[in-house]
Amino acid sequence: MGPLLLLIICQCAINSVKTHSVSKPNIILLMADDLGIGDLGCYGNRTLRTPNIDRLAEEGVTLTQHIAASPLCTPSRAAFLTGRYPIRSGMAAFSRVGVFLFSASSGGLPSEEITFSKLLKQKGYATALIGKWHLGMNCESSNDFCHHPLSHGFDYFYGLPVTNLRDCKPGQGSVFLKGVQKGLVIPIQVTGIALVSLAIVQYIGLLKVPFQALGYFLLTITISLVVLIFFFYHFRHLNCFLMRNHQIIQQPLSYENLTQRLTKEAMQFIERNTDTPFLLVLSYLHVHTALYASENFKGKSKHGLYGDAVEEMDWSVGHVLDVVEKHNLSGKTLVYFTSDQGAHVEEISSAGEVHGGYNGIYKGGKSTNWEGGIRVPGLLRWPGVVQAGAYIDEPTSNMDIFPTIVKLADAQLPSDRVIDGHDLLPLLQGKVTQSKHEFLFHYCNAYLNAVRWHPGNSESVWKVFFFTPNFSPEDSNGCYDSHVCFCHGGFITRHDPPLLFDLSRDPEEKVPLTPETESRFYEILRVVHQAVDNHTRSLHAVPNQLSWDNLLWKPWLQLCCSSLFQSCYCDSESGGSSP
Repeated sequence: MGPLLLLIICQCAINSVKTHSVSKPNIILLMADDLGIGDLGCYGNRTLRTPNIDRLAEEGVTLTQHIAASPLCTPSRAAFLTGRYPIRSGMAAFSRVGVFLFSASSGGLPSEEITFSKLLKQKGYATALIGKWHLGMNCESSNDFCHHPLSHGFDYFYGLPVTNLRDCKPGQGSVFLKGVQKGLVIPIQVTGIALVSLAIVQYIGLLKVPFQALGYFLLTITISLVVLIFFFYHFRHLNCFLMRNHQIIQQPLSYENLTQRLTKEAMQFIERNTDTPFLLVLSYLHVHTALYASENFKGKSKHGLYGDAVEEMDWSVGHVLDVVEKHNLSGKTLVYFTSDQGAHVEEISSAGEVHGGYNGIYKGGKSTNWEGGIRVPGLLRWPGVVQAGAYIDEPTSNMDIFPTIVKLADAQLPSDRVIDGHDLLPLLQGKVTQSKHEFLFHYCNAYLNAVRWHPGNSESVWKVFFFTPNFSPEDSNGCYDSHVCFCHGGFITRHDPPLLFDLSRDPEEKVPLTPETESRFYEILRVVHQAVDNHTRSLHAVPNQLSWDNLLWKPWLQLCCSSLFQSCYCDSESGGSSP
């Protein structure tokens, strides 16, 4: 055999191996909850220990301008799974509440939406979601599971159907109590005044009120109050539980060894699928409050319970990477790490301990479209395929994961709907240097809040704000008085003309530009307004999944592993062991 022929054969073999490795790889998507971009060593933190997450950066690509499609959990996760702005699927609220709060709500990710898990499952992938879901559960009955992960392309689910809240952990306070107290005071006062007034006019004979009508009115008020008091008294049992597929296995949720249990489930899923392509979404409960950490991590960090939780999550990432390497899967596995939005800066415990994270130099946090609320970690590792140790400072989005992994799985992108994400692989491999996102639209719930514009012929990244949240106290970096910033009415300030920043020069969004300081001020606004018009025309009316009707607790949708009279109690998980 001649040297030339041998060279050709070797080159073909190399090309064949590379093509095989790029086609249908395993996909591991790791998503933290409320993690600040400044909480990780690879993004500049020098006091928290995150060696395993930092290793992803050393061995892969670090996205420095990676943007969550929403600064709140539910809409951000909907965008992540579908590659589409949440407004397109009805997963963006017009009311003050922008996320699902109750397991027995009727809203959720519509069945008409196509998730990456559905498309990968059709291509023979084993698919699993482990951890937090937060995209709905049932529609019309307590067992139709229309919004459940298994109805959206996942073969296996082990985790929480809603989210981790302070109310789930005894002694950690309540995110509802203050709001409920405020919300009930006025209705109770009005009802009391109305009843006294009716009694007076009845007594003096000015008006005859049928006692039957008065009785029905009193009965309705009494039942409503009893149901409300019952619900919030039993909130932990009704809302904080762990499921395996369609079955509740622990109600209420126990935090003991919880991260170890999630990690063990993830590792076992990988080990069950070493010979078939798999998609694993490991959606951490860390570091949303209520904060928790196991005994091995409690009190070990320099940042209290929050830091302990971050370091425990890093430990979990390390175990997932270890099992991938143990089975020689690194070369055919894409690993992605991110957070669903920025750190919740207003999270302060009743004891005054900071329970929210750190967004580095960036302004604001969770629930706002200041950079601190939407600029999140973006780490991607795939040895031999994506660049190692590279930094990419181009605008990218969590919606980009959808088209990226769908293409890698040899699946077809849906042609009957707008997909807002773009394939990241050319950028990750260094084949292109410019992001396909010329514009990114930043929504505060269902309201278009800001627009990012990165012109193709410029290093500037312009950001235009149509309104901004009113921080409280005014000179703070968040909405501490209301615990979270809201998106409309008296909670915001509208700007005409809009505020303009150049993030390439002012990433901290400190000094808005003016016609005097930026000669192209009005030209930039004109281009952005045209982009908004084009974007708005691409939107279609869809049912609002976060309407009050869809958000409210509906007793007939309540999942309960025993019965309401037995306080919905069961536990087949106690004593979960470490991996």
